[in-house]
Amino acid sequence: MAVLGLLFAVMAAPAHAAPALALGYAPAYPADFSHFKYVNPDAPKGGELLMSAFGSFDSLNPFLLKGLAAAGLGQLVFETLLEKSLDEPFSMYGLLAEDVSLAPDGLSVTFRLRPQARFSDGGPVRAADVKFSFDTLRSDKAHPMYRFYWADVDHAEVIDELTVRFVFKRANPELHLILGEMPVLSRQWVGDRAFDALARVAPVGSGPYVVEGFDWGKQVRYRKNPDYWAQGLPVRRGMYNFERIDFKYYKDRTVSLEAFKAGEFEFFYENHSKRWARDHEGPRYASGEIKKIAIPHRNNAGMQGVVFNTRRAPFSDRRVREALGLAMDFEWSNRNLFYGQYTRCDSYFSNSELAARGLPDAAQLELLEPFRDRLPPEVFTKAFQPPSSPDATALRDNLLKAKRLLDAAGWHVKDGVLVNGQGRPFEFEILLGQKGFERIMAPYVYNLRKLGIRAGYRTIDAALYQRRVDTFDFDAVIEVFGASQSPGNELFNMFHSSSADREGSNNAMGAKDPVVDALVETIVYAKDRASLVDATRALDRVLLWNHYLVPNWYIASHRMAYWDTFAWPDTLPLYFEAESWVLKTWWRKP
Repeated sequence: MAVLGLLFAVMAAPAHAAPALALGYAPAYPADFSHFKYVNPDAPKGGELLMSAFGSFDSLNPFLLKGLAAAGLGQLVFETLLEKSLDEPFSMYGLLAEDVSLAPDGLSVTFRLRPQARFSDGGPVRAADVKFSFDTLRSDKAHPMYRFYWADVDHAEVIDELTVRFVFKRANPELHLILGEMPVLSRQWVGDRAFDALARVAPVGSGPYVVEGFDWGKQVRYRKNPDYWAQGLPVRRGMYNFERIDFKYYKDRTVSLEAFKAGEFEFFYENHSKRWARDHEGPRYASGEIKKIAIPHRNNAGMQGVVFNTRRAPFSDRRVREALGLAMDFEWSNRNLFYGQYTRCDSYFSNSELAARGLPDAAQLELLEPFRDRLPPEVFTKAFQPPSSPDATALRDNLLKAKRLLDAAGWHVKDGVLVNGQGRPFEFEILLGQKGFERIMAPYVYNLRKLGIRAGYRTIDAALYQRRVDTFDFDAVIEVFGASQSPGNELFNMFHSSSADREGSNNAMGAKDPVVDALVETIVYAKDRASLVDATRALDRVLLWNHYLVPNWYIASHRMAYWDTFAWPDTLPLYFEAESWVLKTWWRKP
């Protein structure tokens, strides 16, 4: 099979089409493969899967900034040009597109669509739909993340009915791959209506399911499309085996767990250590009707943390942010709140080879040295470790260090309250979207008050929470910075200056650092995998030593409970999200 690897490896080669792509290595599956090894190609079809979702929804369009889209839409209703393998760091195989070719100069990529591809209304998927999708998603009517993600694409052009070409502004090693991740929309669905006016219009996609019905904010139901065009393709064989999938919404996770035990839905993904340790029990667990398992994964865990909004004082001061991090007593929380289940995040790429370890090596120093005078000296002299407090003495030492940092930043305790030179007290609020975080923030806030800081936390409605995060209307917020095995253009939306003030971006901290910008660009345009790894580790050091957040924790397994009426393939994928894996590969026992 002809393989298109990393851009610079093929620059001198003639353009040719291939059914698969990988970033810097050969795809694992041959051209004539029959199915992915993590599926059962003979899985029984039929039955219903009852799932749950948290919060509410008010939109059937998952591509907008405003509103909360119904669970499942992006995976079940819409499809992409290529399908990502869950066995490999970044390999893509033909789905809507049967083959793809990268130009010899790396400045364009051409996709050839499958003639049999159809939308759920029976209409054919054509090159004009692909161009329409690109133009629509990159417009100001769609979520701004697409404009960041495809910023290096100049335009799309229709070559013929089944062929579309994307022309690039400059060579970008992963751009042809991430264009393969683009969801393809139906021109007929949108029609002459404004795209952002389609929040409450039943969607038309090419995916395996259609929306059968919904009750705004409470429930959305999907039915398998009996005429689904791709069921026999290698990238779909053994997948999406349920006849119906139903998501029921709950505003409280404790209530949803009791509903799960009562059989209102059948799969529970647990992200709360206390519930996992103490609440997943009862007669149905004891009898085996409900199974409770933790499945290891090799996902890049990324970073979760209490993020400070550097657009606001005093969080613009790195010394202040470092001091606030010293008040977090992870070891106490892990013992007393988390039942010892978690590992502290020590990287923006935790649980992966991309994480910075030890001191920078020669390759990283080559990237960092030009910016030495702009970087904290610790980047070069210390291996980053989050503050540790294995006992009360260590916590006291951390708080004393925090006090010295705050003193240096102009904050002093007066009558038990930390104030600045104008007498203004240091006070801030941590915005929460889930009540479960309240018990976790309580001891952190308690430690901050020992420093004279008036900190608090507040849980608000999911829709309002999302809106405030999108508009950066917060002092501090708990955010997750997800990371793939092959980071790239998405980093612009997380850490680059260009996204700092763009509503809806993932740059929650408001990072505006020329050094970070340069390293992000180095990663995106890395010439090979080794260069990408070096640049990612260098970026990791810079982000960590700027103390944009207080690192939280991760777990290298998926905790889940389910009613014992399901089965799944013997072989697990290497990199997978639990709920997506269930939807894609499970089936109901006969």
